[in-house]
This record gives sequence, C-alpha cells and structure tokens, in this order.
Amino acid sequence: MQWPPPRAHPDCVIARADSGGPAPDATAQALARGAVSAVEAVGGFAGGVYLRSRSEGLLLLAVFTGLPLPLYRPWWRMQVNRPYPVGEAYRSGQAVHLPDAASAMSRFPQLMAGLPFPFASLYEPVTAGTERFGVLLVLRAATPGVPVGAADRERLREAADRLAQELAALTAAGAQVTWEGDPVDVPAPPPSAGAEGARAAVDRLALAVLSLDRRGRIGFVNRAAEELLGLGGPQLRGRVLWEALPWLGNPAYDDHFRAVFMSGEPVHFPARRGRHPPGEWLSVDLYPAPDGVTLTIGGTEKPSYAPTSTAQPGAGPGSPADRASALYRPVALAIALTEAVTARQVSAVVTEELLPAFGGRQLAIYLLDERHLHLAWETGFPTGFLDRFDGVALDVRLPGVETLTTGRPLFFESMEHLAAAYPGIPLDADVGARAFLPLIASGRPVGSCILGFDSPRGFSPEERTVLTALAGLIAQALARARRYDSEAALARGLQSALLPHRLPVVENVDTVGRYLPGTLGMDVGGDWYDVIETGRGLLALVIGDVQGHGVAAAATMGQLRSAVRAFALSGSTPEQVMRGTNQLLIDLDPGQFASCCYVLLDPASGSVRAVRAGHPQPLLRHCDGRTEVLDLAGGVVLGIDPDASYPVTQLRLETGSVLALYTDGLVEMPGMDIDVGVEQLRTALAAALPSPLTETADRLISEAVSSVDRPDDIALLLASCTGGNP
Repeated sequence: MQWPPPRAHPDCVIARADSGGPAPDATAQALARGAVSAVEAVGGFAGGVYLRSRSEGLLLLAVFTGLPLPLYRPWWRMQVNRPYPVGEAYRSGQAVHLPDAASAMSRFPQLMAGLPFPFASLYEPVTAGTERFGVLLVLRAATPGVPVGAADRERLREAADRLAQELAALTAAGAQVTWEGDPVDVPAPPPSAGAEGARAAVDRLALAVLSLDRRGRIGFVNRAAEELLGLGGPQLRGRVLWEALPWLGNPAYDDHFRAVFMSGEPVHFPARRGRHPPGEWLSVDLYPAPDGVTLTIGGTEKPSYAPTSTAQPGAGPGSPADRASALYRPVALAIALTEAVTARQVSAVVTEELLPAFGGRQLAIYLLDERHLHLAWETGFPTGFLDRFDGVALDVRLPGVETLTTGRPLFFESMEHLAAAYPGIPLDADVGARAFLPLIASGRPVGSCILGFDSPRGFSPEERTVLTALAGLIAQALARARRYDSEAALARGLQSALLPHRLPVVENVDTVGRYLPGTLGMDVGGDWYDVIETGRGLLALVIGDVQGHGVAAAATMGQLRSAVRAFALSGSTPEQVMRGTNQLLIDLDPGQFASCCYVLLDPASGSVRAVRAGHPQPLLRHCDGRTEVLDLAGGVVLGIDPDASYPVTQLRLETGSVLALYTDGLVEMPGMDIDVGVEQLRTALAAALPSPLTETADRLISEAVSSVDRPDDIALLLASCTGGNP
C-alpha cells in the first residue's frame, strides 16, 4: 500500500521539539525543504535529516516530518560507528535502501529490535565533494520482496544533492553547518474537524471517537469522547494526543502507537486512566489511514495481567518519551552485549540499556574473585555507600551474596520488604524497590547485579523472567570480558618488557618516545620504537607496526626489534637493515607483515639516510617553524615480498629541527581520512614548538590519552638536533 506523503510547509517558521520556540535559521529551513521534498519525491509518509554535530562521530536528527516526533526520540542521536543504516550510509557514502522488514532485519537487527513493524526506509548520504553533512531519511509503506526502484533511487539522490548544494552554499557563506540540541518539527496544515454531517452521525455513538492527523494532533472529537474524557472539543482540538491525555503517554503504550503510525495496520490494547487513585481500564482501538488515525475508547474489564515492566511516568530518568518501549531496550541490550569487549564496556551497556528499560535509577555489579564479591561498577547510589560491601565473603547473609550462592533472583517491591527480609541491613534510601540478580555463566558463578528503583513497584512474572534471562547474558559477557582483560594485561606486560625503558643520551641530539596501548580488548602489542647507538658515531631511529594485536603481535614485535637492533649494530646500511628484517619476518611467520621506518642520523653533521617499508611518512619541523610531511621513497611492508627493495632517501637536519616518527594509531580515526589525521598532527607539531621535547610529545598524544575507546595502539618518537651542525 503506497500512502501519499504529508503536505508539509517547510518555508514557515518551524519549532524546536524541546521549547516550542521558533528556529527560523537558514540551515533549519534548508533541511526542512530537503526532508519534505524527499518524502514527496518517493511517496513516503515521514522523513527527516540527520546532521553532523560538533561531537566527533555523532549524528543528530535535525528536522523531522510526518510522524509524532516524541515517538522517534530513541533515535534522535546516532553514533556513526553503530550498526544502524544511518551510520552505514554516513560512513560509506553509499545509499541504504530497505524495502521491507525482512531486508532490514537481515542487515540491521538493532533497528528492527526497536521498530518491529512492516515499513520501508531509505537513507541517502548528503555530501558535496569531500564534505559529508549527514543523511537524508525517508520512511514509507513496505513493499515485501520488491526492491526500491531505480526511479525512486534517482529522485532521492537528486533531493539529497539539492540539499547538499544548499548546505555547501551556507558553509561557503560562513555558516556553521552542524546541529546541536533537539530536532525541529516541520509543521503540517492544521487538522480538519471533518464535515458536520459526519459529526452528527458519530455523535450518536456511545463509543468515544477522536480523529488524529499523522502528527498525533486531535482534530475531530465526538460528544461521547468529551463526556468520557471530561474535556470539551475546544480543549482537545489541535492538541497533541499525549499532551491532552497524559495517561496515554505511558511508555508501555509507545509501541502500539509506533505500530499504527508506521505499519498501517489496526492496533488494539487495554489502557489504564490514572493511577493515584487507580483509574478504570479502557479499551483503546487505533485505525490508521493515509491521512490520519481514528482513535476509539471504550470501557473494558481489567485484563488478567497488566504489565508494569516500564516505569510509571516520572519514575525513571527524563520524561516518559525519553524511554523506549519495554520490548526495544531488552532486545537492544542483548544485541549490544555481543559487541562489548571489556568489563567496563559491558557495565556501560547495562547502564545505558537495562536501567531505562525498567525505569531503574541505581545499578551495581559485583564480580566474584576467590570467594569474595568485589564492586566492579556502580551508578546512582550515594557516594561511598557500597564501599562497606566491597570484598564481602560468600558466607555473609546479604541479598547480593545469597542471590549468587542460591542462583535465585531476589525481588523486593519496597525498601520495607528488603529491611524485613534482612534485619539490620544498611539501606541507601527509605523509599524504593530493589532487584538482586545472580550472574552465572554456563553454570559458573561470575557475580551479582543490583537494580534499584526510586519508588515502590511490583515485578510481574514476565519481568522476572526477562530480568533473569538478561542476567545470564550479562554474566556471559562479563566472563568473556574478564578473559579479554586478562589476556590484554599479559600482552601489555609483554609489550612493556620489550619496549626500551630508557633512550640513550647522545650529544647534539635529544630523543623522546611515547607508547599508548589501545583501550578496546586486545588492541595492544604491535607498535614499537627504538633508538640505537650503532658504535660508529651514528644514531638509528626506528619505528614500526606489526599487523594484529595481542600476545602474538607483541612477540613478533620483540623479534623484529631485536633483528633491527642486531643489523644496526653490525654496521649494515639502512637498505640492508630493512631487507634483512623483511627476510627474517617471512621466515618467522609467513602471512604476517609489519610496517617500519628506519632513519640513520649523524648527530655531528645532521645528515640522514632513511628507508621506509609501508609506514606513514615522518614529519619534519624546521628551525624556522615551517613543518612538512616528508616524501621518503618507500618499499612494500615487511613480510610480503622476499625480493623487495627499499630505496634510501638522503636529507639533512638543521640545528633546532625536530623529526617526528609515529604509527598510524595516532592519525587514524574512525570515519576520518588518514590524510586529515596527518595534517592535524602536522599542525599540532608546528604549534607545539619551541618547547621542551617531552612537553611536545605529551601535547601530540594528549587527545589520544583522553580517548576512552582508542581502537589501536600508538607509538611516537621525536628527535631534535640541538647543536653541532654548521
């Protein structure tokens, strides 16, 4: 079923979703025009534009049209490195077309975990030359088994190109084409109240009937609806449904509304009006059409079980619309745990996905070590409160211990219940609820997890089952992460033992080296640097990068470092050093390869002979401050071709000049061209001097040091000519 697109007005003043104030700036207007034209071009029912932000790797939804914006809140922010179609389109620069749910599930399961409905989605990167602005998104009715046609692909590409040209023009005019804050709504014409004859007919019904446009705004209201809801038509018409009827804004109902707006299929569910005091149960029926949704409300019996897995409005962090449905978050947690490598990453995923799913505010994870539980992660508890339980033995009667020793989860619907079950136990709050979950992986105890809630609440049988199952997934992820952490510690120890602990002190030349291991799992072990006094008055500067990470890469690195040192001390020329090391690596481990740069420096004259094997070009800062990327001739990486040759480049370093050798981990960032990283390093080197060489090295790696998720290790070697050259 192909629905016509909404008739939006992008040239009128658009309003931010958070404040409702005007946002008539040129960038927003251009984005609004682009979104509306794309939706109309391919027959969509909704669309928007994700725009780059000032935060590296973060895309923000800037404008949106055709759907109630709060229902799309979980996807307002998109990390470009996450497995979502928006991120893939931005990273690759290629369009992503998903004509139906089957194609979306096969390629992007996380997207369908949150939006498990039959719909099509099209993503077109917005680029102008090498400039990447963002991604154009269109949602439309699914076409199962029928791919997106060539005409629609071309029309969407043309819409993206027009938008890119507008944004490029704004950039050329000095505008900052990035986005910060919440997206803006592209308004549609006011909803119609319908014909008087239709109103008279519907007013005869005892069933409450409301008509919504595709933005969720109320148009027509019959008399029964006014009586049932206690609000007159003028108080309802034109208002967003969830503002007029807050009890329908419970996150437990969000999936129902998402389904009706996106799939075009009727939806029926029971809802409870009011909670304090408990309100009556009502049946809610939603009937979609291309131009809107008809909502009917009637009385019903209390369902046999009313789910309470999502928090009541106000119980969790943020407004109810800040939290995704009870379905989305647990499934997203399960998927995200498969990608977490370290224990820190596992704990962060649990915090980001599990707490919002159930409206929790506190989380603590204890890990078992030698029959004692040690606190590994906490959030939301008073500072220092959990310290008293750190290192507790397994024979102590505490809920966090007993849930692990018995393998049974413990649920306390109020703090009074917890205090009664464990008399004398210290409590961090007087009001709330707690869940204690055993973390057991393949029958082996790993630790325990504590979930805290600010208000008393029940735990349904379904919730208890889901939480227990998720605890098993968390335990598996933590067990795997602890193995990674142990192996990474071994690799780092080996790396530290193999790297030089002290560089030689040589007249007329100062040298400084820095090494940073990667922070993601086993990303350690391949990079090295060295400074070698050859015994003939010459100084060899070496830097290299072995393919791969972990213990094996660290061991190979140690062998190569020893080989280079042996060749250098034997008086070999730079070309002989590189050829000999290349042959050694081929003999040691066929299929393994490494890059390397070898510089032989005469401290007295400043003359240099250098060879390069597939390694990034060094940087040279001249004594007058000019900084350049050197153009050293080079051969293929080591370990590939036994007959490879490595030409020698000769140059001269002046007094006061600085040579910088580095590995690609310092200049390669996800989603950024390596040439951009090299240029940033060149600029930083030019700005860092003159200053002590140690301070210069620290400044060059300062951004990498502060990075939490560094995908690769980094080596840096600086050499400065301090005198002796004519």
